[in-house]
This record gives sequence, structure tokens and C-alpha cells, in this order.
Amino acid sequence: MYDVKSMCADDFINDDEIRDTLAYADAHKADVELIDQIIEKAKLRKGLTHREASVLLACELPDKLAEVYELAEQIKLDFYGNRIVIFAPLYLSNYCVNGCVYCPYHMKNKHIARKKLTQEEVAREVIALQDMGHKRLAIEAGEDPVNNPIEYILDCINTIYSIKHKNGAIRRVNVNIAATTVENYRRLKDAGIGTYILFQETYHKESYLKLHPTGPKHDYNYHTEAMDRAMEGGIDDVGLGVLFGLELYRYEFAGLLMHAEHLEAVHGVGPHTISMPRVKHADDIDPNAFDNSISDEIFAKLCALIRIAVPYTGMIISTRESQDVREKLLRLGISQVSGASRTSVGGYCEEERPHDTEQFDVSDQRTLDEVVCWLMDMGYIPSFCTACYREGRTGDRFMQLCKSKQIQNCCHPNALMTLDEYLEDYASPHTREVGRALIQKEIPTIPSQKVQQIVRENLDKIKQGSRDFRF
Repeated sequence: MYDVKSMCADDFINDDEIRDTLAYADAHKADVELIDQIIEKAKLRKGLTHREASVLLACELPDKLAEVYELAEQIKLDFYGNRIVIFAPLYLSNYCVNGCVYCPYHMKNKHIARKKLTQEEVAREVIALQDMGHKRLAIEAGEDPVNNPIEYILDCINTIYSIKHKNGAIRRVNVNIAATTVENYRRLKDAGIGTYILFQETYHKESYLKLHPTGPKHDYNYHTEAMDRAMEGGIDDVGLGVLFGLELYRYEFAGLLMHAEHLEAVHGVGPHTISMPRVKHADDIDPNAFDNSISDEIFAKLCALIRIAVPYTGMIISTRESQDVREKLLRLGISQVSGASRTSVGGYCEEERPHDTEQFDVSDQRTLDEVVCWLMDMGYIPSFCTACYREGRTGDRFMQLCKSKQIQNCCHPNALMTLDEYLEDYASPHTREVGRALIQKEIPTIPSQKVQQIVRENLDKIKQGSRDFRF
């Protein structure tokens, strides 16, 4: 039976409830009166239920979808402004004991070269990322209790934070590793991580078990209940995501929103982020082998509806997607992008992009400078800010800031100051010129006159060599 507050995955991601929801959506997908009511509710900026949002996903009425896209764009601006947070993934190890059929790291893959970074190699990777200008990383590792125990992950986090190179520093490490215990989540929290990220891959239990035939990840309930253990362990910023293309997208969409509703109902705070990956080509993985792939148009629709259904969440799109797709989705709700990503273990130290240990093909292969300039040319502020994590504005404290829209007096100026650091230390001459003009244009949009003045003073100090100012 469906129970949003249950701690059992079979109850809060309930198959009968999802199927009833999809049937309801099909029955009402052309019900203009109901659709108008749902859109009016979405305009209140307090979100939608999985059932309401599923009606909009089923709807194919062009005029109503146009309203949805326009609303998604406005809600994204209301909550996150024109800032786009930038990060990079750092792959530590591709040793893995799981049998996931969509991932080239699966245990039976004998084609891929297995590699695990030493702490010295981690340091070299971090310096390479710092020399690009990165300040925020998401670390990734396969699940292998022998090669990648929690102690190894913790050592890597400590190494990453310890590296100070020129003006570079990684100020926040987010973690994307396999589901683990409450005690291990406490250890990650004590290590100073930012967000704990774990993709569900698919919420369809039967499909999940087939797609994960062997290894500890085969345990659907243990995996799905990981965020509750993370919360119990003190990690109040968690990131959800499904791998679109593994199962029918409408089922995944409903399950994803039900998971967000569960976190809000039980812990008082929903997901800090929702990621939107799609199945892509990799070493021995053919995305055409999965018959649930979705078009760019459906992908954009999903993005817009997640934005209006969970308006407070950060939304992430990676370099799995092309420049064109990322550009379209930025408008509809995305607030974080990766830049200059390499999905191979040890890839950042290599002059040429290595492919022998990649988890997936990277579609957007531009440099970080090119990504920064591209964002600014479209009127976005590339943000390297990590202030909320370090000021304790996580979990419900961040959500209060976001939902009250006070974020404009905090995150907006922080974005401008971290962008100016990037311009001073790493940008090409053209990017520096574009960025400085953008900063001067954006300062007057900060609501507080006092904050505007502080920002101007801090920008002068940055030019004189000071770093790391934040509100």
C-alpha cells in the first residue's frame, strides 16, 4: 500500500500507485479544466504532486505545453536567477563488483582497463582541475569493498581538500558512491562533503532487478532507501536522479517525484538536486540496446515539469549531453552544469582525452573557458560558489533561503565574486573582457544596496590578490 512516510521503498515508491497515476494521467490528459487548475497551482511556486505533474506530462495540447515551458523558465529565474553553478566529476576508481548491464564498469567487462588512483595521482588530478579554475568536484567510484572501501574514499576527500595550488582550491566535494550504511554516511558528513548523490537508475523494481543481476546493487530496497540512511547519518543535502532510457519515462518521472515527496514528508527537506542523465554509448554499452530511449523533445518536457513540480531543487545536466541540448534545458530549469569533464580514471592529467577507462562518451568536449564564455554570452552568470555548504546553509536552512527568494542577496553576489576570481586567475583575455562587463551589469540587480557596495569593495580586493569572499 502506498505510504509516503513509510521507510520501506515498496511503500513510498509503490508500483500500484504509479500505475494508477499513469492511468489517471491518460484519462485526463486532454481535460483542459483540470490542466488549467494544475498550472494555476504550479504558479504558486509550491510544487505539484506526482499525480498532478503526471497529468501535465501526458498532456499533448500545444497551447498548454507552451504555458508549462514559460512557467518553468520563470520559476527557475525566481528561485535561482540567471546563475549556473559549475562543477567537474573526478573518477577515482573503476573497479566494481556489480553487474549493471548499462555501465561499462560492470564486473564481467574484460575490455576496459581497470584503474584506481593513488593519493599522489588524486593530488595531480586535483591540481589539473584547479589549474582550469574548478572549485567544486563530484567524486565517483565503482562499488568494490576491497579496492574502494569507505576508508579509500575518505582518504581521497582529505587529499582533495588538502591541495592548495597557486590561487586554486577545491572548496567543496560532492560524493556519488554506492549506497552504504548510516555509520559510513556519518563518516562522509564528518569529512566535510557537500551533497551525497545517488542515482536510482530506475524506479521500476522488476526492471531494476534485471538491470542489476549481480552484486550488492541488486538489492533494490537497500539502494532505494539509501537517502533515508544518509539523512539519518546527518547528510541533509542529497541528490536524486534516474537514468532516462532504462525504463518508460512516465513511470520514472512519477517515481522520482514520489521519492522527493517522501524525503520532504519524512525529513522535512526534499532533494537538494535532481540530475537528468540519459543512457549513452560507452565501452561495451550500446544505448540502442535499451528500447526506452527518449527524444530531445521529451527530455526537455521532463526538465520543465521537474522544475515546476519541485521548484526549489537544483537541477543538473552533465556533459553526457551536447551543447545544443544543454542550451535548451538551461532555459527550462537547469541550474548546474559540468564543464570540461573527463569520465576516465586519471583523465585530467592526460593531454589527450583518454578513452580506455571512460564510464560514458562525453558529448560536450569544450574547455572550461569555452563553457564559461558560452554561458555568459547567453546572459548567465557562471558560478563557482560553495558558500552555503561552508556557512552551514544546508538542508532545511538552504531550502528556507531558496523558498523565501532571499537567495538573490546571497547566492547572486557570491556568484559574481567567484566568477571574478575565475576571470582574474584562469580566463582567456576574451572571456575576461566578457565577464567583467557582465559583472558590472549584474551588480545593480542585487536587491540590497548594502550588499552591492560590499561586492564592489570585494571585487577591488580580488584584483589586489585576495580570494574567497562570501556572504
